[in-house]
Amino acid sequence: MTVKKEPLAYRMSPRNLDEFVGQEHIIGHGKLLNRMIKADKISSIILFGPPGTGKTSIARIIANTTKAAFFRLNAVTAGVKDIKQVVEDTQNTFLNPNGKSVLFVDEIHRFNKAQQDALLPFVEDGTVVLIGATTENPFFEVNKALISRSTVFKLEPLKKEDITKIIKMAVTDNDRGLGNFKIDIDEEAISLLADMSEGDARIALNALELAVLTTDMNENGAYSITTDVIMDCIQKKAVRFDKSSEQHYDNISAFIKSMRGSDPDATLLYLAKALYAGEDPEFLARRIMICASEDVGIANPNALILAVAAAQAIHMIGMPEARILLAQAAVMVATSPKSNSTYKALDQALYDVEHKNTGEVPMYLRNAPAKGMESLGYGVGYKYPHDYPGNIVNDVEYMPELMRGTYYYHPTANGYETRIKEWLEKRRNAKNKEN
Repeated sequence: MTVKKEPLAYRMSPRNLDEFVGQEHIIGHGKLLNRMIKADKISSIILFGPPGTGKTSIARIIANTTKAAFFRLNAVTAGVKDIKQVVEDTQNTFLNPNGKSVLFVDEIHRFNKAQQDALLPFVEDGTVVLIGATTENPFFEVNKALISRSTVFKLEPLKKEDITKIIKMAVTDNDRGLGNFKIDIDEEAISLLADMSEGDARIALNALELAVLTTDMNENGAYSITTDVIMDCIQKKAVRFDKSSEQHYDNISAFIKSMRGSDPDATLLYLAKALYAGEDPEFLARRIMICASEDVGIANPNALILAVAAAQAIHMIGMPEARILLAQAAVMVATSPKSNSTYKALDQALYDVEHKNTGEVPMYLRNAPAKGMESLGYGVGYKYPHDYPGNIVNDVEYMPELMRGTYYYHPTANGYETRIKEWLEKRRNAKNKEN
């Protein structure tokens, strides 16, 4: 078998729009990006999406179709000097008579502010048409001035059927793919490879190439690619999750919202994704504790107790067993009745403290630690609740005079809080009668 120098994923990169698979929402027939490429009227764009979804492929298609000079930089290795060289070559009327060029900057989020600022004036005056590619959210990572002068296209993970189509194209393509080799791969193996690639065509093609290169021919002279071979070559299923990227925040957001939304199954899925990708168990435990207080609250006070116990136990146990504690605490939170009444109550009280004159602490509630303070009224008239029936004194106002009649806490009728609601209504009614 003759092994080509370039990886299969590079060789199978589409050369034109007809060969491009997926991303129909931005590059399908009649879509804006499709029309821009066909008309060779590209304006500055930023392609944003996970790895292996076609960002670089779109740039190559533009390079193959545009009549403008095309330059490529990788933000990892390029600097201001390289940007200036591109501009200089663009403005060289002998080499580039129309005075314009298309510049593809891969991983543009790696450019620092100075590098992005160096590019800005030439994008603004049209000297350079920018094509930026990034796996990070450009609204966080790219200069706002560049964003405002560009159209942002978001690429989605490729669908399973798209990955399947790309695999079959690679197996049958004689020029760029593996079509010159007799490959015996069944639908089950292709389906497994498409599933495990999680929308990343590069992972699928790299695993396919590795499978063929490391498999011996069978008695029929074919390379038999089975599900076992695929599992061995892909090793660990790709998960679109990176602890330092947007996927981290998206997954954690979904994890919290699933607990809040009382969906234990979705909760476990997002927890599993986080653990699989190597998320810190203590970070996950902190999020569960917050949710147990913020979203479950007094509707089930035991949820916070269990969440805290799980967080403490993780210190003593560690992974992989810590995953069991996290699952137990997360499911407890997800399946508990919900109430954010104390959270809302405190926020309202904080708002009043910040924006209103809430008055002074009543004298009878103040402490009198030093001799002589009682003569000034400190602590005078305070009624000790345990000296009264039911351990409650209904005719004592604990609020400052300016805030009397203000109620912050409004318990729900969920879970344990139902009992508190009934008790508090009786308490407030009795107090109002006394006053």
